Formats: sequence, C-alpha cells, structure tokens
Amino acid sequence: MLEIGAHAPDFTLQNQYGEPVTLSGLRGRPVAVVFYPFAFSGVCTGELCRLQDSLPVFDDAGVRLLAVSVDTKYTLRAFAREESFDFDLLSDFWPHGAVAQRYGVFDPVSGQAERATFVLDAEGVVADAFRSERGVPRELEAYRSALAKLDG
Repeated sequence: MLEIGAHAPDFTLQNQYGEPVTLSGLRGRPVAVVFYPFAFSGVCTGELCRLQDSLPVFDDAGVRLLAVSVDTKYTLRAFAREESFDFDLLSDFWPHGAVAQRYGVFDPVSGQAERATFVLDAEGVVADAFRSERGVPRELEAYRSALAKLDG
C-alpha cells in the first residue's frame, strides 16, 4: 500500500459515463481515491451511500471524490443511477485491477480491489491512507481525520 508522503501514481480511467478521468488533470485540488471491491455488494453500497450523504464534508474541504472498482463502466453506470451517486465511479476493469495494483491494494486471489482510501494533496502526494478488512466498512470519522491532515 502506498505510504504517506509518496507521490500517487497517475492514471486515466473511465467513469460511469465513459468519460476519461486523469488524476494528474486534477492537480491543484486535493483528491480522495476510494478503492472498493464491487458495485452492488452490500458493504460497498452502504459505504458509497454514506459518502454520497457526506459529500458536503468533501466539498467543504475542496476535495474531489473518486471511487474506483474493477467493475465495468456499464455496471458502474447502473450502480450510480440506482443509488443516485453524484461523484465519479471509475472502472479499473482492464487491464484488470491495474490501478489498484499500482497503489498496492489489489487482491489477486479474489480479483478485486481492497477496501482502501488515499487522500492526496493538491500536488498528488499521499496526505493520508487507510484501509479496512474485507466486509468491514470504513468509518466516516476516518475520512474526516484524513481530510483534516490537508490543512496541516
């Protein structure tokens, strides 16, 4: 897993609408890169719905939220539509999990991203990173704590 202080690897992934999102193109503002295993799974759906409900926390901090899974953009479009997500869901489908691998959070046995979050400063440096075990959702307080590190 990437260490705090490391430069986050750049990537370009398609969002749920097929639009390319390039991490380096977001320089100048902080970004939260949230890896999660699969769309429509119980824990992931609950986590992302909590993030949707907490978007003002990210907006107030000036942070762009990006959620990344190994699902296809078509699956992500259906997921976003069903749950009314107002943030980018990025497809790390092919090469399968390549971005998650570069961030050190890909589980090759199950073929999915681990539940891991990287909060990057405006220059793309990891300000904070945290993860939770399989089946255990990340707490909103962990996000609040990570976002607070951007001010310091």
